[in-house]
Amino acid sequence: MSGFPIDEEAVRRLAALLEETGVGEIEYRDGDRSLRISARGAAPVSAPVAAAAAPVPENSPADAAPSPQQAPAGAEGTPVTAPIVGTVYLQPEPGQPAFVQVGDRVEAGQVLLIIEAMKVYNQIPAPSDGIVRQVLVSSGDPVEYGETLMILG
Repeated sequence: MSGFPIDEEAVRRLAALLEETGVGEIEYRDGDRSLRISARGAAPVSAPVAAAAAPVPENSPADAAPSPQQAPAGAEGTPVTAPIVGTVYLQPEPGQPAFVQVGDRVEAGQVLLIIEAMKVYNQIPAPSDGIVRQVLVSSGDPVEYGETLMILG
């Protein structure tokens, strides 16, 4: 790789992005140059998602004080969970009304909230038709992969 200066800070940011998002590999291209960073022992993207889904809810009550990691005991309905690590926003922009409120009827695919990860705003859709029963997070809250954000009934 002689003649290809490496921006160490950019590599660090890309590595942090790998860790935060759970993505197995990132490739960055700039003109005729490219840089590929892979997580150690990375498996296909679907494998980490399936493996990580079960441990997070089971381990969080013992490890974390905040209760939004799981749906409250006795909560019935369909949980809406965070597919990525990031910061949650309940409205499209500051000062605007929330996408949904408790009691609202929603349709499958309707945007419920946004999770910002590495300056990318990811819309989180309703997994099914239903009524918003509980909102377990507030705008600006950091969220973890698998954390329950809302309950639909």
